[in-house]
Amino acid sequence: MYSERMSTPERLIEATRELLWERGYVGTSPKAIQQQAGAGQGSMYHHFTGKPDLALAAIRRTAQELRATADATLGIEGSAYEKIASYLLRERDVLRGCPVGRLTMDPDIIASDELRAPVDETITWLRGRLAEIAQQGVRDGEFPASVEPGDVASTIVATVQGGYVLARASGSTAAFDAGVRGLLALLAPRD
Repeated sequence: MYSERMSTPERLIEATRELLWERGYVGTSPKAIQQQAGAGQGSMYHHFTGKPDLALAAIRRTAQELRATADATLGIEGSAYEKIASYLLRERDVLRGCPVGRLTMDPDIIASDELRAPVDETITWLRGRLAEIAQQGVRDGEFPASVEPGDVASTIVATVQGGYVLARASGSTAAFDAGVRGLLALLAPRD
């Protein structure tokens, strides 16, 4: 499942990331992590103090990956609308959902300040990055001066996260796609 070149800690982190996404914190047992990573109990506890420590490393990795992906799609050359469209239209596994967004629905992660922190920081970062782009759109006259960049950023994040929920509930990407089309229609520059 994992590359032979991956170190044991890397395999453990990747296995934990997958299991957190699929099963949540409670459903991710140390034994399941070890089995998926092909690592023994001694190896796991040699590299990590326990499940919370390993979960934190996995959550941080997931957050870093989301930031890198978002930054790549938002960092294109072009207008604010084109940058936002790039982010909204990027290829996603919609029916699987957002690995960071899914963590917000896990009561054990949300109850832990330490585990919740990278999730909150990532969502805050994304909203900030999107607000900068919306501000660019206002500054360049692409969006009306009355547009509040922070509100636009929150709307974009809510559309994506809500779209995942609607798609998963229906078993179809149609609702996600409709939300993206609707938001892009609302943001489209007017002649």
